[in-house]
Amino acid sequence: MRDRLLAHSPHLSERGVAIEVIKTSGDRIQDRNLAEIGGKGLFTKEIEEALLDGRVDLAVHSMKDMPTVLPPGLCLAVVLPREDARDVLISTEATSLSSLPQGTIVGTSSLRRRAQLLHRRPDLRIVDFRGNVDTRLKKLHDGVAAATILARAGLNRLGRTDILGDLLAPEDFLPAVAQGIVTVECRENDAETLALVAPLGDAATQQSADAERALLRELDGSCRTPIAGYAVHDDGGLWLRGLVVAPDGAKAVAGARRGPTGDAAALGTDLGQELLSKASDILASLS
Repeated sequence: MRDRLLAHSPHLSERGVAIEVIKTSGDRIQDRNLAEIGGKGLFTKEIEEALLDGRVDLAVHSMKDMPTVLPPGLCLAVVLPREDARDVLISTEATSLSSLPQGTIVGTSSLRRRAQLLHRRPDLRIVDFRGNVDTRLKKLHDGVAAATILARAGLNRLGRTDILGDLLAPEDFLPAVAQGIVTVECRENDAETLALVAPLGDAATQQSADAERALLRELDGSCRTPIAGYAVHDDGGLWLRGLVVAPDGAKAVAGARRGPTGDAAALGTDLGQELLSKASDILASLS
């Protein structure tokens, strides 16, 4: 992010761009499931407090960790070009999800991944699995689980192209809303910073994000709700797919919308209303 800023605004190099690493509650608490301890806000709360206090001028987030409602005074200024949005299955026992042996133990802390895994393979045993990439790989090596699922985008950004696995096609395993998207959060009244980051934004990614987050917002989605959503550009417009799955995988409700890119948010809202109606029993059981 710093390099992108300096490339678009060379004058900043004279005073420098300071980086402040803020470790959030979501980063620190590794022994409990996110849904039990507060959900997505755990990855943003301390950073947003620093923004509001003026200790930092912009924050860089993985957009899939962002709640759909922000604290007053803050805004998502831009999104960067999207990375690979797919999930990848890493296993010590098989090369694909379909070839995992009966009863394989799979580690994941994501309710969305857990629910989709059980919907496709109800025989699998799912255990909670948190930590950074190296921690999860060590757990695989130590036999805590025989497989796990990671975001390909995260591996790519870490330069971990050495980690191979079964890339799960969205048609078979729908990604999280905004997976692979990095966003920049700023104060709404900070015109100088908003102007600095504006050239970094990617219009196509923004349209996909608008559709997906509108879908999530309509469903009132959180870490407690197994919801997936993915929008891609197709034939000059947007193709949005959405999915709500029961936590035990017993039922899944899917839907899709196609429309102009200028109607991105409306597509998400419309699809969200359809899924809200069709999956009302699933969502009611989670409230």
